[in-house]
Amino acid sequence: MQGLTEFLPVSSSAHLILARAFFGFDAEKFGLSFDVACHVGTLIAVAIYFRREVADMVAALPRVFSGRDASSRMIQLLVIGTLPAVAAGLLFSKIIEARLRTPAVAATALAAGAILMLAAERAGRQTRDESSLTLAEAFWIGCAQAVALIPGVSRSGARLTVALFLALKRPAAARFIFLLAIPAILGAAAHEAPKVVKAGLPGDTATLFAIGVVTSAVVGYLAVKYFIRYLASHRLDVFAWYRLALAAAAAAWLWRG
Repeated sequence: MQGLTEFLPVSSSAHLILARAFFGFDAEKFGLSFDVACHVGTLIAVAIYFRREVADMVAALPRVFSGRDASSRMIQLLVIGTLPAVAAGLLFSKIIEARLRTPAVAATALAAGAILMLAAERAGRQTRDESSLTLAEAFWIGCAQAVALIPGVSRSGARLTVALFLALKRPAAARFIFLLAIPAILGAAAHEAPKVVKAGLPGDTATLFAIGVVTSAVVGYLAVKYFIRYLASHRLDVFAWYRLALAAAAAAWLWRG
């Protein structure tokens, strides 16, 4: 579930919250360390898929301030795009964890995101490549990523929606938002890693943790690969309608108590 929904615009956090609520999963059975392990798996997936781009950006680090070539320019865009989420996480993560990780919030955010996604598909001209992005536009995409700290918004969905409003072509928008996911997922894992080290890893669950990492990595890689192919000739409508259907199911479940 983590590998699939981390990259599709349907919100991994909403799916984890709703699955636990619908089916009675014990959210604390494996604890925080297992969540971090699954995030590491999705980080591995996107890093492998974009290994060429990542290698080019590593090689371009000495030239990062010049921004004269595509790789150094991309580093600048990713840094600017990551800053809003870092600030929002530092300021609001405790509030979000304590008050917003509920099925009601997830369902509301799923529905709102679906409506914006449908609007973006119809309003955006979709004529630009990611190379035409400005630093200001990367910042606004980063702001969308920051809003996605709210469960149900979806990091990939929010970033993709803003990118479409900025007239990026769907495949180009997907490539940029998946590259932007690398520092976001790395930051989330690094933020939680000290807590995992302090708590320790249960000795009898090492195999299960390994399965979690490998599964999320494999499924995440396939999700990235085929989602980008899908966007070459399809709109996001199917994901928007799925989000609305899931939100309606959650609302009905809550209404029934």
